Amino acid sequence: MTTSRHTPARIVIAATLAALALGGCAGPSRDGGAEAPTPVPRRTSAAELCTALVSHWAGEALKGSTWAGLDWEQKGLSNEQYAIHEDVLAAARAEERRQGRAAALELIGDQTKARCEALKGATGSSENWRPPSHNPKIVTESNYFGNVKSTHFR
Repeated sequence: MTTSRHTPARIVIAATLAALALGGCAGPSRDGGAEAPTPVPRRTSAAELCTALVSHWAGEALKGSTWAGLDWEQKGLSNEQYAIHEDVLAAARAEERRQGRAAALELIGDQTKARCEALKGATGSSENWRPPSHNPKIVTESNYFGNVKSTHFR
């Protein structure tokens, strides 16, 4: 009994290689073929950061989340952003009583965006708020005995 040179595995391998050779895995051509666009990083504006932070925390407070009880600094908000949070949350609670939670969450998004854009991010009122830094400098302060008192970023 002779064994056939064309076993099923060899046929599958040959068919796969033929498909690849015919262009299934061909890259962009050098003759002007289209290449996939490279994504360009975009910087997030202060107003966009404000909108994302404030609307997130106002939504969590509206839902009664465990994390909604953090203070404004723990949430990463400036004084102005916290004021927006409180105003928008009060309006959202009233809207929730009238129209339901979905309407209240929509109101949070709309009002937060409008207020954050009007105040250009609402970041100027807090000495504790700083925009994120790519190279923060870690500063450690020690007391008289050399024990670490605090560590913070500058």
